[in-house]
Amino acid sequence: MDTKGIEQMLSVLRSTAAQASGKPADSSAGVAGVADFSEVLKNSIDKVNDTQKSANQMAEKMVAGDTTQNLHEVMIALQTASVSFQEMVQVRNKLVTAYQDMMNMQV
Repeated sequence: MDTKGIEQMLSVLRSTAAQASGKPADSSAGVAGVADFSEVLKNSIDKVNDTQKSANQMAEKMVAGDTTQNLHEVMIALQTASVSFQEMVQVRNKLVTAYQDMMNMQV
């Protein structure tokens, strides 16, 4: 699992939390951090989408009678796609919760 994107998202969230609390933020997490966050998020969503498409194509080929498709590989691909989608949903839930917490802060 590639944790580089997750670390970048956490860095952006930490700098935003630091700014909201009035603490000085790292100089590296400025406007570029926001752009990196959106890029990382988009790349992560695209990767999950590609994983699901690939698994579905493998399953369709197997159902169509393609003898090159191994049942075990197809099942692993489908399970990987399912787990990656569930992970994306959990990240989304955490982001929504963080956004709601920030919006409820008293200024």
